[in-house]
Amino acid sequence: MTFRCMFTQARSLALTAALLAATLVATPAAALGGGNLPDFTALVRDYSPAVVNISTTAKQDESEAADTRGQMPQFEMPNIPEDHPLNELFRRFFGDQMPEGPHGFAPQSSLGSGFIVSKDGYVISNYHVIKGAGEIVVRLSDRREFKAKVVGSDPRSDIAVLKVDSAADLPVVKLGRSEALQVGEWVLAIGSPFGFDHSVTAGIVSAKGRSLPNENYVPFIQTDVAINPGNSGGPLFNLDGEVVGVNSQIYSRTGGFMGLSFAIPIDVVMNVYKQLRETGSVSRGWLGVLIQDVTGELAESFKMKTPHGALVSKVLPDSPAAKAGIEAGDVITRFNKRDIATSSDLPPMVGATSVGQKIEVEVIRGGSKRSMVITIGQLPETDEMASDEPAPAAPDGSAQVARLKIEARDLTAAERKELELPGRGVLVERVKPGPAAAAGLQPMDVIVQINFKAIDSVETLGKVVAGLAGGAKVPMLIHREGSPMFLALEVPKT
Repeated sequence: MTFRCMFTQARSLALTAALLAATLVATPAAALGGGNLPDFTALVRDYSPAVVNISTTAKQDESEAADTRGQMPQFEMPNIPEDHPLNELFRRFFGDQMPEGPHGFAPQSSLGSGFIVSKDGYVISNYHVIKGAGEIVVRLSDRREFKAKVVGSDPRSDIAVLKVDSAADLPVVKLGRSEALQVGEWVLAIGSPFGFDHSVTAGIVSAKGRSLPNENYVPFIQTDVAINPGNSGGPLFNLDGEVVGVNSQIYSRTGGFMGLSFAIPIDVVMNVYKQLRETGSVSRGWLGVLIQDVTGELAESFKMKTPHGALVSKVLPDSPAAKAGIEAGDVITRFNKRDIATSSDLPPMVGATSVGQKIEVEVIRGGSKRSMVITIGQLPETDEMASDEPAPAAPDGSAQVARLKIEARDLTAAERKELELPGRGVLVERVKPGPAAAAGLQPMDVIVQINFKAIDSVETLGKVVAGLAGGAKVPMLIHREGSPMFLALEVPKT
């Protein structure tokens, strides 16, 4: 190779390196991999003024409710020994107002967060922050304070809308779309954990569409952003400075942050916000079914190639689903032309559907696909309460079903009425090691159906089980503590 050639090649390599370096400098830090981290300073500077601290004082007859306001739902502060170093921190911060209640705060007040969404003073926060409040004070980062009133609240989504009057030049946040969020994306939270105003924490989106216990209508965003009591109601931002969620819950064994935080998607929040502003209440769609996930074993028993969809374990009487012909044992795989991957996908879709709208639903029944049209009803205000009457005395004696290795007995008429199982079901009294135990059957379960055949007595149970083909997997519908669910029963070959 000649010197001239080497020089030309070297100059070309230098030019390439210079262009690459310029490209790296021009590329935002958030978009770079490796050890580069995003810079949140501009985001915090531009949008933290619209994040507010919310303090409440309980009504005189709401002291019990005050004990839990400002805390993440279902979780408590840890019990800290008197000589623990954290006690000194709390004394320095709270002074004479040291936390006294079982949840770590004085029983008559609470702290939370929120954010301003309109220049005329509308604020979004969590319902559990303002629950039972007699007085609500909103404080901005510039130390202005305003009294706020509750426009409306929705316990099911844990959202509250507040209104601040007589305020001028209010900063507002920029709203985004939570549907566009991607797992692994950087997000940032601003709030008042333990009363420390405008604390900023960051992390990534850990998962989307999380379903939490008793929260069927909210597909939560899971993050690893540090969230603690006092962050409740505060915004979750993406790197564009858009609010994509409202921080609401944490998973914790201590009451503090453990790496699992949950935010309400802003798409859900704004739907609730709009309804609360316009009508003061929230209307949700309703099918009237109880559902569960489809496991691999259940998929095999339902003759499905892969586990997916929402398995209907019960259809409520006179519900939209019942009127459309949905049956227990149907697997809902599509709703309004959208696929249902897991059972947790369905409730938010239904809840966001307008009441009275006709929706096409696709189900798998007996291994075959069926389509039907359902007119969406309105979700009832309160769930049906279980009976408080004591269970009647059990009749003497039980029968063995040898093939399943269980002992069971017929239900009494009173038990059938209480469980809403007219003419169906047998009570399991004992489960020995065998196929039923392997399927997950437990004592006190009520067997209602096996392989889509109704079980009305121990005698019928024996006949149905005797007729099952050895080695097959069949669905078994049971009631456990008042809730229906399917189990996959593998029939023994002998």
